[in-house]
Amino acid sequence: MMTFSIIARDATGAFGMAVSSSSPAVAARCLHLRSGVGAVASQNITDPRFGHLLLDQLAAGGTAQSALEWLSTRDSTLDYRQICVLGTSGAGIAHSGKRVLGCSHQIAGPETSGEASVTAGNMLKTPTVVDAMHTSFNSSSGDLEIRLLIALEAGLAEGGEEGDVHSAGLAVVRDSGWKESDLRVDWSQNPIPELRTLLELWLPQRDDYVTRGIHPATAPSYGVPGDE
Repeated sequence: MMTFSIIARDATGAFGMAVSSSSPAVAARCLHLRSGVGAVASQNITDPRFGHLLLDQLAAGGTAQSALEWLSTRDSTLDYRQICVLGTSGAGIAHSGKRVLGCSHQIAGPETSGEASVTAGNMLKTPTVVDAMHTSFNSSSGDLEIRLLIALEAGLAEGGEEGDVHSAGLAVVRDSGWKESDLRVDWSQNPIPELRTLLELWLPQRDDYVTRGIHPATAPSYGVPGDE
């Protein structure tokens, strides 16, 4: 799975990820989040099972590094994988195996005021795609969803993949118990601009949908046909 992505934890403890690829439906396979636990990106030649396994290690009290070390002792295919892991405290970790495709690069930034991010990509136009994403995220502010999208857009502007990207996804978990935001463009000629359009539609409604799930008696009505 030819991919560039970022996982991040902000100062509120929210976790999120944004990802884009020339392959279809990239977020369905690469994006893994768990509220109060962490974030995992499993990409390049992707094994989606790694997301759940690594999040289970974090949930059991492991660090990002110990979780990845645990996986490395139980799987013989990590030379083909690009994996990023981030837990509830400290910096994250990135792994790019020696058989990762094309031009690859990764940055696991330090923890700063409770925040941390890990950015990685393969089959890149240039390694500076990852640098641009890392810099853009860390210089941004506001909702985690917006900051992740800004990073993804910076990666595209810096060159993105060697070929055209066709899918993109973005998700964030906070403390509701599910992904408060979970947006995907599974196949398009312009997936990242379309992801921005979706996010701009979604964000004003996000908190109301959380209220609907947790406190349905106080949830607002949107006045749709049949809901009067």
